[in-house]
Amino acid sequence: MRGLTTRGRSFLAAGITAALCAYLLGQPALLKIALLLAALPLVSVAMLMRTRYRVASGRRLSPSRAPAGQEARVHLRVDNVSRVPTGLLMLEDKVPYVLGPRPRFVLDRVEPRGHREVSYRVRSDLRGRYPLGPLQLRLGDPFGLCELTRSFTASDTLTVVPQVQPLSPVKLTGEWTGYGDSHSRAVALAGEDDVVPREYRHGDDLRRVHWRSTAKYGELMVRREEQPLRSRATVLLDTRALGHRGNGPASSFEWAVSAAASISLHLLERGYAVRLLTDTGDAVTGAGGSGLGGASEEAAGLLLDTLAMVQLSEGQGLAPAEEVLRLGGEGLVVALLGSLDDEQLAELSRLRRRTATAVAVLLDSPSWTLRGQAAGAAAPAGSGGSGANAAPAGDEQVRLLREAGWNVLAARSGDSLPDLWRRSDRSSVTGSAFQPAESFRPAEPLQHAVPAERDPA
Repeated sequence: MRGLTTRGRSFLAAGITAALCAYLLGQPALLKIALLLAALPLVSVAMLMRTRYRVASGRRLSPSRAPAGQEARVHLRVDNVSRVPTGLLMLEDKVPYVLGPRPRFVLDRVEPRGHREVSYRVRSDLRGRYPLGPLQLRLGDPFGLCELTRSFTASDTLTVVPQVQPLSPVKLTGEWTGYGDSHSRAVALAGEDDVVPREYRHGDDLRRVHWRSTAKYGELMVRREEQPLRSRATVLLDTRALGHRGNGPASSFEWAVSAAASISLHLLERGYAVRLLTDTGDAVTGAGGSGLGGASEEAAGLLLDTLAMVQLSEGQGLAPAEEVLRLGGEGLVVALLGSLDDEQLAELSRLRRRTATAVAVLLDSPSWTLRGQAAGAAAPAGSGGSGANAAPAGDEQVRLLREAGWNVLAARSGDSLPDLWRRSDRSSVTGSAFQPAESFRPAEPLQHAVPAERDPA
């Protein structure tokens, strides 16, 4: 009886009222009407309780990872696996309010072994992981007097990842991709006839058998394949709440997260083994902590999934990240930094000495305050870049970082990351560090240096 709709309850109440009036007024004809009104909802309940529908459902997300601010489509499929046709079906999928209103669909009769497909769109400006489902199925009678709700158990998750902007390839000072015959460190040091061999394995090409080594060791030996080293890169994301300004998608932190995603994927496409690191010391790496290698969809997906869930931290400095880099920080480092003070500038100077090439994207966080906060809102107390221990802001911080060996890119609210990235090998440009990107004149890219060969032992 709890499945009765408002219309069904109204019919039942009207039937009972008509029956009382027929008894009090002595009108037998009114009693027949009362019985009809009261019987209709009861018959509808009995019919729905006797239904033996067997319905299966499925859900597909396209895509399963949607960039913030872009739409994703959810496809629903309902299969009637019973031998009898269904009646009127009403579908409702559970969706978090951030993605939009709950979608509802009405399906007409579904034939035996038949199916119906519907779809709806979701969209979120906020990163995160959002559950979709379970799907609810409502059965109704033709008169709309009764509805029964059944829920499926399966649910899916939509991941809203940061926006990724395509970046143009640039040559950084000291950069080396690790590929090419002249850079291989796994081949012999004295010519093609004096290679470093290994034992023959099933499936090896017989044309690679090294007969001189075979005669020496008494077993089949083959030439080692060339094993070029892969350049490593660390993308350091400053998540300190004290270093960022603004709220929501228009905050400096969201700009930094989007920049970290764009730079990480760009480096993956160029063949780097990329490690994502935050100021708290949390790192996302591949097997053995060497970084996520290759432009594979799995590596890119892991980075995006991590950045989809990253949040502001209560950290005060960059010491935990410095400790991680101390244990293995050689290679390229790209740091996305908020407001800094004297102590953090010193930490960055020490961090620079442990890396081969270092690029700092320094955010002018106060410029996001006017853009991201409501008019008249006060800045957070104790924020970085202010107070007795604050370092000089703007151009002075850029100068100090460049003197420490960083290639500094100064970013303000509204700046384009692709424009800044194209200037990553032009740090010697004079003038104000926070001037617009269009004011910089293009220069010839610097030639990358070839690292010295090392003994493979």
